[in-house]
Amino acid sequence: MTKTVSAKAPTARERLLSAANELFYAEGVQTVGIDRIIEHAGVAKASLYNTFGGKEQLIRAYLGSRHARLTERLLRRVDAAGTPRERLLAVFDAQAELFAQQNYHGCAFVAASAEAKPGSAAEEASDAYRTWVRALLTDLAREAGARDPETLGRQLHLLYDGGGLSARMDRDPSAGAVAREAAGVLIDAAVSSAR
Repeated sequence: MTKTVSAKAPTARERLLSAANELFYAEGVQTVGIDRIIEHAGVAKASLYNTFGGKEQLIRAYLGSRHARLTERLLRRVDAAGTPRERLLAVFDAQAELFAQQNYHGCAFVAASAEAKPGSAAEEASDAYRTWVRALLTDLAREAGARDPETLGRQLHLLYDGGGLSARMDRDPSAGAVAREAAGVLIDAAVSSAR
């Protein structure tokens, strides 16, 4: 008799977070109510409150999970790149991969912060994500030898944001390639002026 190994069923937390990721990302954190999340996750209402405490904490967990996945995606591409210039451009390569996905609905943090109240979990999570992206770009600019890494980091961050908005609003996945090309010009100018 052969014993088969069955996959472990997702926990209520995992199901709630998965439902939140799907629904919040596609429709917005304020548009989607708790009842839809609970129904989509197939859990009891008490599971949501026992696990997260309420919608605000679920939004924080949703954005935290997106931050973790995006961080992993970006760092994987950066770490696989060779030269400091290629490491900076790898951020835009990773972003372009997102734009090509059929279910790309724009930046989850931009969408959530547009609906956020001051001091809310959505605002705090969005601010933390943006701070992390800016720091990554600035650190990589410093590594590449930019004369003013803070300025280059800010310029690249604006391109990163603009690429995401263009890909979403214009429904144009090629925005990633355009942003990458512009980033290359900025990087070359910032690094050559440092020599």
